[in-house]
Amino acid sequence: MKRRHFLGFLGAGGLVGLLPVLANARPRLDLSASPSLEPLELGEAEWRERLTPEQFEILRDHGTEPAYSSPLDGEWRDGEYRCAGCDLLLFTSAMKYDSGTGWPSFFEHVEGHLLTQVDYKLIWPRTEYHCARCGGHQGHVFEDGPEPTGLRWCNNGLALHFVPAAAS
Repeated sequence: MKRRHFLGFLGAGGLVGLLPVLANARPRLDLSASPSLEPLELGEAEWRERLTPEQFEILRDHGTEPAYSSPLDGEWRDGEYRCAGCDLLLFTSAMKYDSGTGWPSFFEHVEGHLLTQVDYKLIWPRTEYHCARCGGHQGHVFEDGPEPTGLRWCNNGLALHFVPAAAS
């Protein structure tokens, strides 16, 4: 075996060996779906009919919209942020903050309405989260948010729709 191939092999093996260590560096959240939630399971054709192509890419294919592209990043009215796939309440305006990342960000979520899994898409493991009802990909959660949780639920704006609070 040539030296460059051997070194490449060792480097790849070293990376694989590091993955469990890196996976433990991400937020490890013990989330479960609310027992009152009825799962929404639709076929691909039904999802494509229900969502725009951009929403389908994010919610069903785990895509990411460009930073600073969503009007919801600058939305500061009182209201609710609901899943664009099934209308489940995920966040309220009281949970939102300006993370400076270009995506709507929240320090808390509605309990029982989100589930997580490990995402290795960028090789470095991240904690990805989904709507607990329809399984729609929302974004990733990081441990660089404000108190009281220290978490940043970084959401794709196209995966949400905003419902303003009723005027008094």
